Amino acid sequence: MQRWTVRLEGGPRRVNHAAVAIGRRIFSFGGYCTSEEFNDNRPMDVHVLNTITYKWTALPVATSKSDLSECPYQRYGHTAVAWADNAYVWGGRNDDTGCCNVLYCFNTATLKWSRCTTYGLVPGARDGHSACVLGNLMYIFGGYVADMDEYSNELHALDFTTMTWSVVKTRGKPPSGRDFHSATAIGNQMYLFGGRSHLDPYNFLLETYCNQIKAFDSVSQTWQDVPALGPKPCGRRSHSAFLYKGALYVFGGYNGEYDLHYGDLHKFDVASGRWSSVKVTGPSPGARRRQCCCLVKDKLFLFGGTCPISWPFEGIGSDSDLLDLADLHVLDFAPTLKTLCLLRVLEERQDQSVLPHDLRWELSAMVTNSSISRPMMTSG
Repeated sequence: MQRWTVRLEGGPRRVNHAAVAIGRRIFSFGGYCTSEEFNDNRPMDVHVLNTITYKWTALPVATSKSDLSECPYQRYGHTAVAWADNAYVWGGRNDDTGCCNVLYCFNTATLKWSRCTTYGLVPGARDGHSACVLGNLMYIFGGYVADMDEYSNELHALDFTTMTWSVVKTRGKPPSGRDFHSATAIGNQMYLFGGRSHLDPYNFLLETYCNQIKAFDSVSQTWQDVPALGPKPCGRRSHSAFLYKGALYVFGGYNGEYDLHYGDLHKFDVASGRWSSVKVTGPSPGARRRQCCCLVKDKLFLFGGTCPISWPFEGIGSDSDLLDLADLHVLDFAPTLKTLCLLRVLEERQDQSVLPHDLRWELSAMVTNSSISRPMMTSG
């Protein structure tokens, strides 16, 4: 039975950031915090999470002129994908500079940025798009295109082997133009869910939220409606989606039609084509949007985002009534007997003094942000 096992405060307070998991580390890029100014061109911040110790490290920002020329400026609404053990950041906006369409690479070995040289037809600058990697291609769909002042439904691809952009000529009916949806790679297909659309291009106040899954088949280059059984999640934007053992999971998000935040978890079984609501034990993250979720083996790491100030009592709250979050939650899909025992010790507040040092350290790491190094493991 999956359960939330860790809930920690004190991480980076970030909203609308982007993150990738590479090895046992999670790299979080940019985003904003309501108390900060976002009308300057300072370099993008990078925070690294050690998924063993649950500790965050803020990397030093670029200072030299040469490094600054290779580093993206701070932004939100961008995307990040992992390919060949590097992270690639594209798009997003800054309140001063506006949207961007330059591709940047973050080398996770050297912890250095580089500005990528690309060829072909580069997509227009935007934010709120999705990015998904299938094979050697990164697909970019949708988002708000600043120069066109519209929500796109075009599909673009970047070939990492040649660093060449192209417009994908697709078959079938494409999804409507939208932003802040999710795109998840499953086999040779990209599964698109949610997002915010505007049926009337002249009235952006009339928002609509779809809960129909659309799939793009990268072999046939075709968009398809995915039939679904069971109780579908409500349409939403700024949610998180991820793949675990052949199933698509959707967490959280926001529906502007109802002014409602969600803290629910839904599962779409690709083989059976059925939605189901997932019941999870443990301390829930609560209703929120614009968070990041990264899967490392059997554990999902969820951090940041924004929630109604009224949380956890209810899931409503307008844009002017939100709280930026700096928390970290871990959802364990396959908790071991050891993990369950540690949780029992914490839940019942049992005496820990008789336990080995390494177990006491693990218990401490699950509930505090102590900087104490991990002790040597006990034998036996």
